[in-house]
Amino acid sequence: MAPTVVLAFDKFRGTATSLDLAAAATAAAEASGWRAVTVPLADGGEGSLDVLGGANKFTTVPGPLGQPVEAGWRLAGREAFIEMAAASGLALAGGPDLNDPMLADTTGTGRLIATAIELGARTIFVMLGGSATTDGGLGAIRAMPPAARLKEVDLVVGCDVATRFVDAARVFGPQKGATPPQIELLTRRLERLQQQYIEDYGVDVSQLPGAGAAGGLAGGLVAVGGRLESGFEMLAERAHLDEHLAGASLVITGEGYLDDGSFAGKVVGGVHRWAGVADVPVAAIVGQADGDLQLPTSLEVRSLVERYGLDRAMAETAQLVSLQVGELLDSIGRGRSAHSTG
Repeated sequence: MAPTVVLAFDKFRGTATSLDLAAAATAAAEASGWRAVTVPLADGGEGSLDVLGGANKFTTVPGPLGQPVEAGWRLAGREAFIEMAAASGLALAGGPDLNDPMLADTTGTGRLIATAIELGARTIFVMLGGSATTDGGLGAIRAMPPAARLKEVDLVVGCDVATRFVDAARVFGPQKGATPPQIELLTRRLERLQQQYIEDYGVDVSQLPGAGAAGGLAGGLVAVGGRLESGFEMLAERAHLDEHLAGASLVITGEGYLDDGSFAGKVVGGVHRWAGVADVPVAAIVGQADGDLQLPTSLEVRSLVERYGLDRAMAETAQLVSLQVGELLDSIGRGRSAHSTG
């Protein structure tokens, strides 16, 4: 009977989706004589809808800078799944060079939440990541139903960082195009806003790890009754990752850039932890790895940039992941064969 490999990739941002990588890795595994089980994953940010089955609703809402955007989201029975990046993402603002970090807000995300409630959703998962905004979630709150009505809804906020509310501008502002003076202004705005949330809702988000995710949107949603969860854990549970790992001979995971943050809420670290519990060997194929990163001895890492150079790694991501999966599984197969005949 062919050995089983679980293929649990996150997206490589900007070059390949988790579904692209799943297809490429599956073909390579099967060509190497392995039984492939694909479990596309995400950390609760961009790409989460791909993992969950894609958008089946589209709603026109204000983008991060007020321009109308057609935002995809998912409604399944009384559950709704919303990626904030689809309504308030940095890509919608044209990237950091065209973004206005002082004006960008989360109104569109709030409109999606309101629409989901109007259509009967009673559990709403909001996936954070890729935001253009540092408005502390104020735009979203203003676009949502009153807090009293929100008590009827289970608002689950998936995030993958531990950043505190007031630190959101300092940590994430530069990647959204904010200058140092703007970061100072945004920080002071967040300081005032956290006090406002105490006065308006009786909720202090100042010391809550993760409240600064998506420019403070996480903290704003908690202030009106939401609860934070690990985006990875939430999606891994829905994908039944533990069941797929049972009896597997190997799990291969991967993401675009491997660094310390990969082991603090992102996919590679999460899969490594779950594989350890299941006592399954794990390897990671990544776009690039931080050269200073201290890797766990139980994790084999292969970097596309290190093996093929940056240009090829960016242009041929799925194909190169496929090559690495094949090489990895063939080497294990040769080892098995040598052991069995030795």
